[in-house]
Amino acid sequence: MKTLQQRLQTLENHIKSGNVKVMIIGLGSVGAYLLDYLISRADPALSIVAVGRDEQKMQTKVNIARISALIRGVNKTHIEVQGGVDLDDTDSVTAAIKKHKPDFIVNSSRAYPGLKYGSISWANVRAYGIWSPLAIRFTKNVMAACDAADTDAVVINTSYSDAVIPWLKSAGKAYPDFGSGNLNHLVPRIQYAAAEMLGVKDFWNVDVMFAAGHFHDVCISKEGQTEGVPLPLKIYYGGEEKQLAQDEIFARCKIPMPVDQTRNMMNASSNCRIITALIDAIRTHETQRLFIPGFDGNIGGYPVLVGYKEDKLGAWIDQSVFTFEEMNTADRASMALDGVEDVRDGTLIYTDALIQKAQKAFGVTLPKQVAFDDIDKTARFIIDEIITPQLAKKA
Repeated sequence: MKTLQQRLQTLENHIKSGNVKVMIIGLGSVGAYLLDYLISRADPALSIVAVGRDEQKMQTKVNIARISALIRGVNKTHIEVQGGVDLDDTDSVTAAIKKHKPDFIVNSSRAYPGLKYGSISWANVRAYGIWSPLAIRFTKNVMAACDAADTDAVVINTSYSDAVIPWLKSAGKAYPDFGSGNLNHLVPRIQYAAAEMLGVKDFWNVDVMFAAGHFHDVCISKEGQTEGVPLPLKIYYGGEEKQLAQDEIFARCKIPMPVDQTRNMMNASSNCRIITALIDAIRTHETQRLFIPGFDGNIGGYPVLVGYKEDKLGAWIDQSVFTFEEMNTADRASMALDGVEDVRDGTLIYTDALIQKAQKAFGVTLPKQVAFDDIDKTARFIIDEIITPQLAKKA
């Protein structure tokens, strides 16, 4: 694939000419929410193409979204639908990318649709990293298709990017440019919590600098605590740093949330924010801050800036407050609690603690290491030996 810098240059040209196309792969709940959010931008420069297996099913979702948006008076978006795109068939994905020439590709597909993996893993092994082979299974196929198509698109991944993007990069494969969700779901909670503690109503003006891996997105959101791991966090308001007790901030982040697919409103919002941040950075020349898991193949999540440096559009980890080493140390500690000891040389390495927990909870023995070539086999093992039996117990 072309470098991100080269592809951003193409994106910049298309935005300036008023012609930006987003390809959404899969219209499950994440893809459908994202479709609705993008339509609601009422941006006539924006067009969307939804691709996946079942064209009729996707068209039905597109119809309700665009009619509803037009009722609200916000739909200025042209939408196409293409079926017959099978993520197990890289050639069909490649053909779709070549045909539509998107500026953004959002992979919202899941290897096991309709299931929140955390509903199985959190109560039993208290770690999400066990699902890494499932998270990467279709992503690697999409990236192989992007590479084969030599796409100019900026690619966004929606599933466990904290480990998936590093896994692809360490294997020498093409990898997504941005990951959505995870860390980005926690930052707004922190903004609300800090605003309450400061006694201010304009919570949107609370500025957060923060880095953490996926474990803490879940642990802080569910339990309001960090399991004793120190995390890099600073709060600013009115241009000044505010000294607030981190333990209290995190405790206030524990707020009730739905456990069904409506939770995917957050993931879809993360995708939308990445797209709109790049568009806004180009249109306004104002640097935008994002919170991105797996950025540039680094394990865990980081604050990332998109904008112009020396008149060149780019994206880079924001080290204005915390050094990369400080953030990376915290991220690796967080990912270890999530069951991922490391990702290197194309291999994901589970922690011994996760292997022991999985044996006790599910009666299965996970491999210590999952090589890139063993991803599909391991994903199938996890489905057959963990997911299917656990769902059967709940039935």
